[in-house]
Amino acid sequence: MQVSVTTTAGLERRLEVAVPGERLAGEIDQRLKYLARTARLKGFRPGKVPYAVVKQQFGSQVHAEAVSALMQRTFAEAVSQQNLRPAAGPRIEPIQIEPGSELRYAAVFEVFPEVAIKPLQNLSVERPVASVLDADVDAMLERMREQRPIFSEVTRPARASDRVTLDHVGRSAGAEFPGGTGKGMVVELGTKQILPDLDQALIGMSVGESRTVKTRFPDDYGAAEVAGKDVEFDLTVTRIEERSLPALDDEFARGFGVSEGGLAALRKEVHANMERELAEATRVRLRDQLLDALYRDNPLELPRAMVEEQVQELQGQMMQRLGGRADPKNLPGPEMFEPNARRRVALGLLLGEIIRTQEIKVDRTRLEQRLDGLVAQSRDPQELRRQYLGSREALRTLESATLEDQAVDWMLGQVKFTDRPSTFREVTGFGQSE
Repeated sequence: MQVSVTTTAGLERRLEVAVPGERLAGEIDQRLKYLARTARLKGFRPGKVPYAVVKQQFGSQVHAEAVSALMQRTFAEAVSQQNLRPAAGPRIEPIQIEPGSELRYAAVFEVFPEVAIKPLQNLSVERPVASVLDADVDAMLERMREQRPIFSEVTRPARASDRVTLDHVGRSAGAEFPGGTGKGMVVELGTKQILPDLDQALIGMSVGESRTVKTRFPDDYGAAEVAGKDVEFDLTVTRIEERSLPALDDEFARGFGVSEGGLAALRKEVHANMERELAEATRVRLRDQLLDALYRDNPLELPRAMVEEQVQELQGQMMQRLGGRADPKNLPGPEMFEPNARRRVALGLLLGEIIRTQEIKVDRTRLEQRLDGLVAQSRDPQELRRQYLGSREALRTLESATLEDQAVDWMLGQVKFTDRPSTFREVTGFGQSE
């Protein structure tokens, strides 16, 4: 087999392969003999079809199959012979495939770039230094109170923070529309559960009072029949409840599963959880800085095919976040996703090189911990764990993520740190979205 390699542009290579005609003929002959033993043709007993008849009947088909199989096989041999690492499957260009002659074809593909990582010892990473203070625990407990409000029925007019039960009839162009009419609807005012005009109209209404409100649905509303349309609602209040927060006491602690030790034990548990959250948030900040620096300081020429694959994956993820409702034609173009796609591909290659050169192997304990975290919130953790362990693809994804974490840990052991005093709120973002 004769092989020649040409660099066409950047990472693209053109591999020309010439396979002796005898090898192609042997491949065809082997396939025809197999057919002669297994083919079922009218007038012949199974396994007794003459070779010449099989060749006449299936010759063209067998030749095409043999050429395809031989191209795949010899391509793998050729790239190994030339020490090439294809980044994606090749584009095959047949040159000579006629029966009775040698097989010649060209394979065009991109190769992985050479990866050389600059020393990490000169890299400085800013490390936030914070601790969980009593005031942070107090703020967390206050949030927990907010999550467990108490509602008590009152006879006064509704206020902005009340929970209101109401009956409603909605009309568009004078006719009731699907989903616009109902009884016993419960709304917590001021929480954007309903259209702003309706929310505002309910403030000041009393039990038994009715009011007609005109409003307009947003253009992007989920129900197409009323999206962007003017409507009116007849609202009747049937119940008003005042919102208050539970006392911070032992009863409150029991509501969060603390059966012994009361409020003091709950505070201790909350503090421990916040310490874990702080440690994880600190690690995320260090990881982000480290990966940003790794990407910035080690520019790579990237295989176009790998970047395009990542662009498609990012587009698919956006579709999933939109619930599959968006028209793909209305999604942003590939150019919007390309910077992130290029970063993903580059970091994958850089981390892969670190894993290879440092001979990092999967830490099974860490993999189990990652799996535990993934299945913990499932309704049936054991069943989800079984599914993960039964899927090679899912396991490979877990192993890859675990290896990347281990590579990041190794890199963090190489760089220099600059400590910066910080707070729990600054590091974790606690309360910033409120």
